[in-house]
Amino acid sequence: MQRYLLTGQRPRLAIAQGLLAQPGKGEVVVEMRAASLNYRDLLIAKAAKDVVPLSDGSGVISALGEGVTGHAVGDRVVIGFMPGWTEGEYTQAKKVSSLGEPGVDGVLQEFVVVQADGDVRIPDWMTFEEAATLPCAAVTAWAALFERRPVQPGETVLLLGTGGVSIFALQLAKKAGARVIITSSSDEKLKRAKTLGADECINYHGYPNWEDRVLTLTGGIGADLAVDVAGPATLNQTALATRYGGRISLVGVLAGFDGPVSIGPLLERRITLQSLYVGPVSTLRAVVRAGIKPQVDRVYAFHEAEKAYEALEAAGHFGKLVVRIGG
Repeated sequence: MQRYLLTGQRPRLAIAQGLLAQPGKGEVVVEMRAASLNYRDLLIAKAAKDVVPLSDGSGVISALGEGVTGHAVGDRVVIGFMPGWTEGEYTQAKKVSSLGEPGVDGVLQEFVVVQADGDVRIPDWMTFEEAATLPCAAVTAWAALFERRPVQPGETVLLLGTGGVSIFALQLAKKAGARVIITSSSDEKLKRAKTLGADECINYHGYPNWEDRVLTLTGGIGADLAVDVAGPATLNQTALATRYGGRISLVGVLAGFDGPVSIGPLLERRITLQSLYVGPVSTLRAVVRAGIKPQVDRVYAFHEAEKAYEALEAAGHFGKLVVRIGG
């Protein structure tokens, strides 16, 4: 079978031939049809080599291992980001099942063997390309909105940017009855966010102190919940845009891991800051049931996978970038 391996340099990917693995006890083989990219994949490509990349993919079950029940050959499925984290509390043991990182091959290959309870059936109306966008970004968005203290109808949610997590969070927040304020550097992307239900849009080039604009739009109060995908570079402004007693879900580091963070506003405003790293297969199942339509910006052929990485790095996309596999 064909698969891609990370090279640890440019170009990032090299095509290779691999053996078609057989499923063990409690496992299934998924014939892959699509895979999507996340910012995490750029970071891994800089630090790893000789591993199959990408964590998010969908396909068709082509073989069953011993003892597998509740699945059938031909089932259309999406694979969990951490197939070993099916439900319950997060642990280090569950984290090591994260796909597409050193020591654990990912989904940018024609066939993947996965534990049977590590995948979720997808509805007939959902394409493989759409389903492939869900395991990381959509699950993260769900966790940011609904874990611990779920967003309530009428609350204001602040979202930063128009990448995968933020667009999924927009769709899910609107489905939950929330008011959504979203930021971007692109008026065109903000127009597209409006069509998905965004109530207020802020171009942060026009409003560099966008936290002040959020306060204006909320009558000086601030957002009930903010989803920060950038990390230290935006966290100080996010805190100032969040109401007293509000919440911030920190889910990404698009602007890097390091930078000064002011603790004062977090303490003074009694803001709950929760950090999140994706979620279990059970959350993926909930996302699928939610029935939202994933926003796929562009689909690349299998031989164009390197171009998909380049597009992700350029950050001009709205929603998700996908690679089609086989089929």
